[in-house]
Amino acid sequence: MSGPEVVVCGAGVAGLAVACALGRLGRRVLVLEKRVTPAPVAKGEVLQPGSLAILHDWGVTALLQRAGATRLARLVARSADGVPRMVLDYGRLPAAHPWLLAHDYQAILDALTGALPAGVEVRRGVQVREPLRTAGRVTGVRCDDGDIPAALVVAADGVSSRLRNAVGISAPRQDYPHRLAAFELHDVDEVEPDFSAYVTDGGLRLHYPLPGGRVRLYVQVAPDELRGVEQDGLGRWAERVLAGCAGLAPLAGPFRAALARRQVLPVSRSMARSLVAPGFALVGESGHSVHPMAAQGMNSAIADAHELATVIRQGGTLAADVLDHALRRYDAARRANLAHIGRTSHNAARMITTRSWVGRRALTGTGRNDRIRHEVMHTMSGLGVRRLTPLDRLHQVGLVPDPGANRLPGWVRAASGEAAR
Repeated sequence: MSGPEVVVCGAGVAGLAVACALGRLGRRVLVLEKRVTPAPVAKGEVLQPGSLAILHDWGVTALLQRAGATRLARLVARSADGVPRMVLDYGRLPAAHPWLLAHDYQAILDALTGALPAGVEVRRGVQVREPLRTAGRVTGVRCDDGDIPAALVVAADGVSSRLRNAVGISAPRQDYPHRLAAFELHDVDEVEPDFSAYVTDGGLRLHYPLPGGRVRLYVQVAPDELRGVEQDGLGRWAERVLAGCAGLAPLAGPFRAALARRQVLPVSRSMARSLVAPGFALVGESGHSVHPMAAQGMNSAIADAHELATVIRQGGTLAADVLDHALRRYDAARRANLAHIGRTSHNAARMITTRSWVGRRALTGTGRNDRIRHEVMHTMSGLGVRRLTPLDRLHQVGLVPDPGANRLPGWVRAASGEAAR
């Protein structure tokens, strides 16, 4: 290909999504990735309906379905014994894809790669050292083997983004006081097709099915809880986890067998002060991160890519002044959306990971209120932000009765009426 118009740094979901979106506009895109092969990591495995609509347009959803991706019908918060306390039934959404789709992170990367347009090139094993800048504007990147000029540089290089830091954009990060131990369970006989989170005295336990009779299980742990623990100690730890969450009983055998293959993942949230600079944009975790409890991280990255492509298409050219105007629009649109998603994810995490009385009451109250439950589900699905009012918050914790609790929101009734006609 001739010289790129856009350089994307990072070939994770965020970077490949940007490449796919901008490549479909006919832009020449070069993706640079420092790793020769992706690191095997338990992340980014569940796609929301809003992302599926975008990926459908790009031809990615069909590739994932052919690769055996698993549909999940509901997102369920359960008590420790497995009894549902809040059920988000995605089948009730007025959406083209009213379900979640789960597959391995690598399979999602492969599907995105398979859908890349002809004008996109991916180079692996390339270390980007710094951005090139001229008169305060990013004009390309410097790699070990030379400089690559471009009209637009997109940083998709993760939460510790080297490029973001070099451009001078800060992204304050708040670490949660716990971590998540991730396990891949094999040979699971049967599990409900749900994204299930358990409220226990020991914190979050979360699981969902993956293709091939597998289940992903996350267990909340203290930062050093499993450090240096030998096999016998792991066995005793697993028995305590199972004793404190009877709902995991059907997974007990595969869980014990998976102990040695654990990954312990740090958990944090962050939001960059800005998602753009002249000639430069942040997407995915380079710009923002959330607690994985609400399955929003990868999905927000896909929405970033879609929005960035939308404003660039509307601008029609990559001339500096037009591009920078488009980038400012991208920043304004995404930051407003991401701020709300960040709060929603944080509140959901607090409901499950802490022993907060307010959080537990809010979880139960949301589960009993059809109207609020649909508003929350619409936001989490990525179909558009539905904001809760201060009065809604009082309804959630049961301090004020809600006379409309058993009525669906107006937008749901309208969509249902349209469907009936």
